Amino acid sequence: MVKDKLVVIGGDAAGMSAASKVRRAQPDREIVVFERGNHTSYAACGMPYFIAGQIETSDQLIARKPEVFREKQNIDVRIRHEVIEIDTEKKRVRVKNLGDHSKFWESYDELLIATGASPIRPDFEGIDSDGIFALSTLQSGINVFDYIEKNSPKRATIIGGGYIGIEMAEALLDLNMDVTLFDMAPQVMTTMDKDMTEIISEYMIEKGVHVYLNEKLEKFDSKDGRVDAVQTDQRKIEADLVILGMGVKPNSEIAKNAGIKTGVKGAIHVDKKLRTSVEGIWAAGDCAESFHLVKQEQTWIALGTIANKHGLFAGINLSGGDIEFPGVCGTAITKFQDLEISRTGLNEQEANEMGIQYESSMIESRTRSGYYPGSDKISVKLIAEKVSGKLLGGQIVGFSGSAKRIDTIATAITAGMSAQDLVDLDLSYAPPFSPVWDPVQTAARTLV
Repeated sequence: MVKDKLVVIGGDAAGMSAASKVRRAQPDREIVVFERGNHTSYAACGMPYFIAGQIETSDQLIARKPEVFREKQNIDVRIRHEVIEIDTEKKRVRVKNLGDHSKFWESYDELLIATGASPIRPDFEGIDSDGIFALSTLQSGINVFDYIEKNSPKRATIIGGGYIGIEMAEALLDLNMDVTLFDMAPQVMTTMDKDMTEIISEYMIEKGVHVYLNEKLEKFDSKDGRVDAVQTDQRKIEADLVILGMGVKPNSEIAKNAGIKTGVKGAIHVDKKLRTSVEGIWAAGDCAESFHLVKQEQTWIALGTIANKHGLFAGINLSGGDIEFPGVCGTAITKFQDLEISRTGLNEQEANEMGIQYESSMIESRTRSGYYPGSDKISVKLIAEKVSGKLLGGQIVGFSGSAKRIDTIATAITAGMSAQDLVDLDLSYAPPFSPVWDPVQTAARTLV
């Protein structure tokens, strides 16, 4: 039996995960995916490593090309097609073909909005100069790579000390550039606490990055149309390559214009089944909200892990299932050279904003038994409710083998465990992997 028609807006993580799940469950259903870019199902998180030359070709970042979806899965994927309007009354979308600029209407029975997020790009003087890039799509990463190949820039400035900023600082150092990073915040990695991020910024400085904090961007200088310098409220920094890492915003305007409810930070409001406020329309990925397991309220966190899971859960429900997306802790991980960085749950600022009475511990330990070759420093911070001891958040900064320990903390938070419960866990031990008391448990012991 032929099922009704599903239209998906967006052909990356959430959109294609959902479309693929629906196809597996409903082999005969008509599925049309509109993607305004050139690529589908690509690993955007790998772009800094492609730019650095650690990955040979951009094709290696593509999990599945449009023609594979068409030929192997019978999913009608149309790249370079941008959906510009949603007509919820007539159940149709207005589509612009970016190749020939023609426009047409496409009907749907059910619609999934998976439009992702876009880099924040404020309207500063000179921001449209050549050599200024914001990473988002695979094509934007290719553009940076091509610019470096063609122009051999020597002085790079990164604006923003978040995940993209830190990863691109590593990439550009690997390419032997003189790298400057500045942020208007008093610290890098604002999703973490300052006592942890100071370890990061000090290590970056030690490795040659010029780090300036508490500085506001004012304008870009250019020469012959190409960026020449970055002007902050405190200094002028010469630069022939600029990376914007000032955060992202949800691509929710098309939904808002159609009368679909938006919520936290402008993201599309969804329930736990990823349904929007309009019947028959769903949203998933970086354009949509999630439920925060610690805050117990809606949140918006743009991460590839969340986008892929959103797509899976939306796909299950779009193909007749009835499943709720449980929620998120905001678990994230990155690195700068040998220094590994991860976090989950609440930081102290968030706990304070929520009025939670909490206590925190920060310990320094070793990644392996102290006598074992390769043993190195690891710092672990835990935050827990003062009375109950319930775990609220965790942060890790350290060397080889450090960061993935955050998954133990994320699991404990998801399960509603206390610091004592974490101490009680029967974790593994051998000298090549950890001290006899794992650093995560050592941090928990200081809270009980």
